Order: sequence, then structure tokens, then C-alpha cells
Amino acid sequence: MGLRNYLIEGVSGAGKTTVATELQRRGYQAIHGDRELVYRGDPETGAPVSPPPGGPTAEWNGAHQIWDLAKVRAYIAGQDEPVTFFCGGSRNFAAFIGLLDGVFVLEVDEATMNRRIDERVARDPTDFGAKPEDRALIARLFATKEDVPQGGMRIDATAPLDAVVDEILRRALGG
Repeated sequence: MGLRNYLIEGVSGAGKTTVATELQRRGYQAIHGDRELVYRGDPETGAPVSPPPGGPTAEWNGAHQIWDLAKVRAYIAGQDEPVTFFCGGSRNFAAFIGLLDGVFVLEVDEATMNRRIDERVARDPTDFGAKPEDRALIARLFATKEDVPQGGMRIDATAPLDAVVDEILRRALGG
């Protein structure tokens, strides 16, 4: 959908969903990847997968959270918008990152991340981060950054939302 296309990534609680919503409010094409593109699949092949016997764990869900590549490619191929932002976490980002014009990585400190997850879970007790196994996974991923693209443009997501979005737009639009 965009002449230019960017991924907005970060650890849980970094603000990906909030940034996507603000970009949409400002009139930009922002895709909520964790809502509009996500399914459980093999990150290498893209084949849908079923949860293991006994049900999925937080670790299993996280490792198999991938985006529909056909949909991502269709958005990228479109020329209707000057810029499109793909916001959210995907374990198969390596399959499409080369098609993008850039990647923004929202960075937060551990206290900010935990506060935001606490607030999210307070609004919806079924949201990711509510269970101890979720928090263990979140803590590990925060420490290792293993599920966040390397080399992206770092954005201080502890700043006020307007400042975060203004900085993303400044870098994406060259202003």
C-alpha cells in the first residue's frame, strides 16, 4: 500500500500497538500486524501449525507468531499510500524485511516495559503478560532482544507518544 514501507518493532510493552493507533489517527497507513496479519505457523516455511499436546505455552506461541507473507507482500506492492507502517512482532520478519525501506525499533527500559504490561493486563486480564510464564518469556526476550530485528533505527519509546511518533515520521518522511 505504500510507496515507502517500514516495520515498527520492539519488545513487548514497547508501544507498537499504541504507535500504530496514533499513526492511524494522524491519517497514515498503519497495519496492526499482531491483529491483521498474524497466525501461528512455522517461521521457516510459513506452514500453519497446531499447538502441541496439552496446549500452547507462552514460549511456543511466541516462537510461532508469524505474519502472512502474501498479505505483507500485497501491502508492499500497492502504491496507494505515500508510506505504510507495519507495526507489531513477527518471528518471520527475516522473510520480508529486505522488501522494506527501513525498520524502527522502539526501545524502553525494563521498568517502563513492566509498567506498560501491568497497565495492559489491568485492562484485559487475558492479555499477554498476565501469566507468570508470559512474564518469564518477556523478561528473557527483553534481555536477549533475540526476536527484534538488529540494525534498525532506534527510537526512545519512553518519550511521550507524540514525540515518538514525530521522530518516526521525521525519519521516515525525511523531514
